[in-house]
Amino acid sequence: MVLSKPASWFLVLFGVWSWFIWPNFLRNIWGDPRSFEDGPQPFFLVHLVLVVVSLVLGTAIALLGVRGLRGWARPTREDR
Repeated sequence: MVLSKPASWFLVLFGVWSWFIWPNFLRNIWGDPRSFEDGPQPFFLVHLVLVVVSLVLGTAIALLGVRGLRGWARPTREDR
């Protein structure tokens, strides 16, 4: 399967966007008083898992986009 250039760029931008959004979200959750009442609370732990999973998926999606862009840069058999 070959990704189109626009689809590849969309995936890369989605991954970059994830790295801008989710760390900021975690900073906001970290500062919330509900996060650490006598230690980490389920409120914090659930959001921490959400952030970690989202960053992992965002990175994987961005890597798929990068691979799609690199596929366009390689010569195909017909080009050789």
